[in-house]
Amino acid sequence: MAQVEKRGGLLRKSSASKKPLKEKVVLMYDEIFMTEDPSKCSPRFWEELFLMKVNLEYLEGKLESLDGEELMKIKDNINCLFQHCIQALGEEHPIRVVNALQTLCALIRGVHQKNKSTSGFDIINMLMGFDKAELCMKNLMESLDSLLCAEGSESLKSLCLKLLLCLVTVTDNISQNTILEYVMINSIFEAILQILSHPPSRREHGYDAVVLLALLVNYRKYEEMIQLLYEFKYMTIYAAQLRLGLEKPKNSSSALSDGTIIKCQCPDQIVVWSVNPYIVKLSIVDDEATLNGMGLVIAQALSEYNRQYKDKEEEHQSGFFSALTNMVGSMFIADAHEKISVQTNEAILLALYEAVHLNRNFITVLAQSHPEMGLVTTPVSPAPTTPVTPLGTTPPSSDVISSVELPLDADVQTSNLLITFLKYSSIVMQDTKDEHRLHSGKLCLIILTCIAEDQYANAFLHDDNMNFRVNLHRMPMRHRKKAADKNLPCRPLVCAVLDLMVEFIVTHMMKEFPMDLYIRCIQVVHKLLCYQKKCRVRLHYTWRELWSALINLLKFLMSNETVLLAKHNIFTLALMIVNLFNMFITYGDTFLPTPSSYDELYYEIIRMHQSFDNLYSMVLRLSTNAGQWKEAASKVTHALVNIRAIINHFNPKIESYAAVNHISQLSEEQVLEVVRANYDTLTLKLQDGLDQYERYSEQHKEAAFFKELVRSISTNVRRNLAFHTLSQEVLLKEFSTIS
Repeated sequence: MAQVEKRGGLLRKSSASKKPLKEKVVLMYDEIFMTEDPSKCSPRFWEELFLMKVNLEYLEGKLESLDGEELMKIKDNINCLFQHCIQALGEEHPIRVVNALQTLCALIRGVHQKNKSTSGFDIINMLMGFDKAELCMKNLMESLDSLLCAEGSESLKSLCLKLLLCLVTVTDNISQNTILEYVMINSIFEAILQILSHPPSRREHGYDAVVLLALLVNYRKYEEMIQLLYEFKYMTIYAAQLRLGLEKPKNSSSALSDGTIIKCQCPDQIVVWSVNPYIVKLSIVDDEATLNGMGLVIAQALSEYNRQYKDKEEEHQSGFFSALTNMVGSMFIADAHEKISVQTNEAILLALYEAVHLNRNFITVLAQSHPEMGLVTTPVSPAPTTPVTPLGTTPPSSDVISSVELPLDADVQTSNLLITFLKYSSIVMQDTKDEHRLHSGKLCLIILTCIAEDQYANAFLHDDNMNFRVNLHRMPMRHRKKAADKNLPCRPLVCAVLDLMVEFIVTHMMKEFPMDLYIRCIQVVHKLLCYQKKCRVRLHYTWRELWSALINLLKFLMSNETVLLAKHNIFTLALMIVNLFNMFITYGDTFLPTPSSYDELYYEIIRMHQSFDNLYSMVLRLSTNAGQWKEAASKVTHALVNIRAIINHFNPKIESYAAVNHISQLSEEQVLEVVRANYDTLTLKLQDGLDQYERYSEQHKEAAFFKELVRSISTNVRRNLAFHTLSQEVLLKEFSTIS
């Protein structure tokens, strides 16, 4: 008997004498691609179609094979198919619903792919017709909302999320995806929140839901859609948080406030200000279960990344590489380590950013301990209820979405989202040469900037009663040994943040100098110091490591002046570093842990006086020349006044002490003795504004970065939504009876 194979929609017999047979569903697709209405000859055509297993590859490929003119000829049939898919979503039997969902995916992807290379027709008109678009999309979104909120099949919910992700990411630039206007009008925000707040649904669909929400929030995020309607005198403006950087319209009678509705008067017109509703709604969520659920999903995804990296690192160290290193030394350890790489997850990181930036209630989630993530448990992977894998830049493994929550670290009994995020940051910030890791590193620093500005976040960061042992990943370097994780003390979380900043400063002094990341890093440190000064928090931290790192960074800037000035304004960074020292000098007595810490600050400045002298010589030279850096260099010159006063005051006294006591080289304690004895005669200038900073604003400064980031995420999510992820074999097992 001839063997039958199924390939590309054909039932092909091995005998060459007979023509290959097509699947019935493929024959029905071919009828749709004719100009005639397929239901004329077969009244039950649409009912039968949704009982057939969908052939996604054939349907999508057929759509892509047609040119624009050919597609317009069958527009009525495409519209009819789209409408019948939506009608099928209301059917009682789930097999029809499954097939309708998958057919919609193929239709949307196929028509959009065709629209990329062909102009002259509108995508909305092609899918559903202009006259019926509003009603079709309303019905579609209501059906998806009902399926997501119902207590029915988890597999159906998964397919609904896949369809929505397909809809959102079908174009690289989601803000050019016009169909999303209907997703804005017919919001599914509450359905997403329900998934996140309900543990079983969250375990199955939390990742997709969080990624979907992050993308929807970024739809036309920076566009102000204004309509002028005449013959009215009052207008209502619905504005998102002031933190978005939205400006108040002209003639408005009151200032914008967070998530409020305000009224203002215009002489002859009404101006309707429309803001992405997902931004507004996310900014005012205050349900604890929902916020904790979102935090848990993010923590699991980041934790999975950390685990994968750790596994690869251990595998790398225990194999051939380790033996080779023992033989030839560690000369090439830094280069070899760069090969240990796990693809970054910008999608989940974007979700964390939006939650932290938009919703101040989410700040509490950062410190929320997750008992199930602290227990040392071996996850059990049950048989999946759906063949799909979570979507994103790098989807977590199946363990992450299993019924057992992963422990964050086997050695840590309690942990939280912030610790997971800091560990993730310490990995991705190691190597910024790769574009994705550079973007991830930048986003990590932006998130830390938002955290460092938040009063409540600073409160728990500096809380002495919340001590954790945070094992940050450190880049292998020839001049230092790897720290033993077990020797790390339990400290307030702010110490881990400062450790991360110091680690970045020390490890990124290279030719391809990441100036933007360095500036953000110094800003995070400055904002933490401002909080400590304001609240008089005396943090027990090894400040010397920070001071040493900052001085070494200044030395790097000076030694590479010519190369760096060709690309960057190094004086902006130099000024920030000098002002950090000025902050310690002026206000250190209010936040340094002990008087001896303040003495050690002076000791470090005096010990490294040559570096500050060289910096002064450099900026003085450039500030006295009529060049492009004159003004920038002059600011650094003025900022160095107190540091130079300390050096000029104490150095002669130290030299005198050495001469009187006939000592060629003083010990640290002897220098400190001289310092303590001569504080009274030191004169310093009071410098204003050291404890002030410009708050983070996304709207004006970061829009280009986030547009490019979201474009990259959209591309990766769409790429992961492959044909095999929409397979329905498991679905059919779940719905094994036909009523």
